[in-house]
Amino acid sequence: MAINWFPGHMVKTKREIKENLKLVDVVVEIRDARIPRASANPDIDVLCKDKPRLIILNKSDLTDVQLTKKWIEFLSKGNTKAIALNSLKGEGIRSIKPALDELLKEKHARLRAKGLVKITTRVMVVGIPNVGKSTFINKMAKNNIAKTGDRPGVTKSKQWIKTSIGVELMDTPGVLWPKFEDEEVALNLAFTGAIKDEIMDIEELALKLIERLQTNYPENLKLRYKLENLQETPLENMDMIARKRGCIISGGEINYNRISVILLDEFRGGKIGNITLELP
Repeated sequence: MAINWFPGHMVKTKREIKENLKLVDVVVEIRDARIPRASANPDIDVLCKDKPRLIILNKSDLTDVQLTKKWIEFLSKGNTKAIALNSLKGEGIRSIKPALDELLKEKHARLRAKGLVKITTRVMVVGIPNVGKSTFINKMAKNNIAKTGDRPGVTKSKQWIKTSIGVELMDTPGVLWPKFEDEEVALNLAFTGAIKDEIMDIEELALKLIERLQTNYPENLKLRYKLENLQETPLENMDMIARKRGCIISGGEINYNRISVILLDEFRGGKIGNITLELP
């Protein structure tokens, strides 16, 4: 399945990130905790390599908790720190300020030595589409300043947001990279909704998701769709799930589009259970 999606505004965003890095103290990179590797834009690694970075594994409430802990340990090294967050409910939000202060400990010590008492931390928030950047910013600012949506591509322009904890946030639009060399990365992004469904073959995508889940989380599939046993092929399992859900058209045929939409929506909403698609 070849997947490429790189709207023109993303080229502009990369340029803006590079230009604006000098204005901030630290970069906060939001990733999807279900796919910490696939939701890491390699361009951001290159652009922001000289800045302290806080990696936020968002949507951690949807993940396999033990794997999230392993990811945090794996990603936290050097001038990079990782934490888990559920920005929708605000779980973990209190750990943001201490984590930023820890990353900027030496810089803040130098500023205090010069007599500066009130220190404002300026932060650039980056990440690929649909990982929850705007929801995170709104929770930090405690109001709906940034636009939010359950589809990629909602935030289109740079804006500064003040918070009550001495942190100013620079929002940036979500940016993907031009070509996905690894099909598994592309699929993981598509499964979680980082790539627009409109450009996907939704039925093939749902089959690929079933294939992944029947291998790694078979009990979740059986429990959610009340299946006694799983069949060998993803198509057989999709057919069983479709019949359980009444996704049938005239003549008893399966409505594959409808069951595909249901499967993807329920996975993205955490209804199939706590799932992490990647290992550290």
